[in-house]
Amino acid sequence: MGRLFGTDGARGVAITELTVERATQIGKAAALVLAKDCGHRPKIIIGKDTRISGDILEAALCAGICSVGADAVLLGVVPTPAVAMLVKKYNADAGVMISASHNSVEFNGIKLFSGEGFKLPDDVENEIEALILDTPEEMEKNLSEGVNVGRMKVCGDAVNDYIAHVKSTVDVDFKGIKVCLDCANGSSSVCAQKIFEGLGAEVVMTNDKPDGTNINEKCGSTHMEGLKKAVVENGCDVGLAFDGDADRCLAVDENGELIDGDKLLAIFSKFMKGEGTLKNDCCVVTVMSNLGFFKFAEKEGVVTATTKVGDRYVLEEMQKNGHNIGGEQSGHIILLDHANTGDGEMTGAMFLQIMAKTGKKASELASVMECYPQVLVNVKITADKKGKWDTVPEITDAIKMYGEKLGGDGRILVRESGTEPLVRVMIEGKEEAVITEYANSIAALVERM
Repeated sequence: MGRLFGTDGARGVAITELTVERATQIGKAAALVLAKDCGHRPKIIIGKDTRISGDILEAALCAGICSVGADAVLLGVVPTPAVAMLVKKYNADAGVMISASHNSVEFNGIKLFSGEGFKLPDDVENEIEALILDTPEEMEKNLSEGVNVGRMKVCGDAVNDYIAHVKSTVDVDFKGIKVCLDCANGSSSVCAQKIFEGLGAEVVMTNDKPDGTNINEKCGSTHMEGLKKAVVENGCDVGLAFDGDADRCLAVDENGELIDGDKLLAIFSKFMKGEGTLKNDCCVVTVMSNLGFFKFAEKEGVVTATTKVGDRYVLEEMQKNGHNIGGEQSGHIILLDHANTGDGEMTGAMFLQIMAKTGKKASELASVMECYPQVLVNVKITADKKGKWDTVPEITDAIKMYGEKLGGDGRILVRESGTEPLVRVMIEGKEEAVITEYANSIAALVERM
C-alpha cells in the first residue's frame, strides 16, 4: 500500500492489501495513541459502510482495540459523518469508520477520528503509522490479559441519533419539494429517506438496496447519469446523489443538469453572505476548484482560501482561520457550524433549505456560477513509480509549454491521487477540444515515461 495513511485514511484492496493483520495492528496502535493518558478505560466507536469486507475488517479492528484494553462500540452501518458526530456525543476517546468512500467494492479503508470528532492531523497519523511499521514490539508490550482485556458492545441508537442531528440543522419545512435520492447502495441507505421525509419533502428513492457487493456500482455521486434520468422521469424538483459512505453530495436540477460541489459551494456562500452567516466572507476550496468558482467569488465579494486536495486540508484551513464553509468539487462540503467533516445528507438538506427559503428552482440557484470546461484524465501507475512523475523533464516541460499556450484563460494541474494509484491530469480552459487535446497529450507522456 506504500504509505499507510493517504489523504483519507488507510485504503487498499480489502484482505489482500488492507489485510486482516493490518486492520488488527491499526486497532491496537490507534487505541494506544488516541486513548493514551485518558485516565479511564478507553472507548472507541466503530462504524462501517455496506461493502462485504466491512464485517471482516470490523472484527479485526475490534480484536486489536480490545487486545490492548480498550472497549469497542459497534455502530453498524452508518455514514462517515455520523461517526464524526457521535464520537463526541457518546464521550468516546476515538472513532473509526470502515469505508473506501466512493471506491468500488473490492476496496476498503480505515478512517480515524479524534475524541473531538475531527479527522486526525498528519502528525498523529504519523505516530500511529510509526508504531505499526517501525516499533511493532511496543504494541506487544501493551497487550492486556485477564479482566483487563476490552469488551465489544453494540449500539442500537446510532442511526436515529444521526438522523435527529441532521434534521436539527434545518429550520424550514420542505413541503412542496420533490427530491430524488441516490444512495449509492451505501451508508445513506439507512437514513436518507427518514431525514428528507421527516423534513417534509416528497422522496423518490434509488439505489437504496445494498447487498454488500453493489456499493457505488454505476450509481451515487461518481455515476450521475441514472439520477439525472430519474429526476426528469419522476418530475422531481431536485436530485441528490451520495457516495458510499455519504460524506459527499452532488445535486441535479429539475432539468437533469449536474450541480457539482463547486456550484453548491457558490450557492451556499452567496446565501450565507446574504444572511450574514458567512464567517470572514470566506469559502475554503482546493486547487481543483473550477475557475468559474473564483470568478463567481470575485463578482459576489466572497473571499477564497485555497488548499491542496483533500477535505482534511480544507478543514485545517477552516479551523486555523475561523471559516465556517469549505469543500471540494467532488461534493465533500464541510459546514463547520454543524459538522466536523464532509456530510452528504447535511449538504443536501442545506440545498433544499435554500430552495425552500428563496422559492427558487434548483436551476435558478445553480446559475450563480458558470463552469469553465474541465477535462480530467487519469493515468494508472505502479507503486514503484509513485512520487516520480514531476522529476521527469519531458513531462514538466510539456506541462509548462501547454500552460503558456493557455495563458490567462486556463490552467493545468497534474498531481498524484492520495487514495488511488493514479496520476491525475486536469486542464481547464475556454475551448473543450483544445484542453482535451492537451490533457491527453500530457497523460500519454506520463504513461509512456
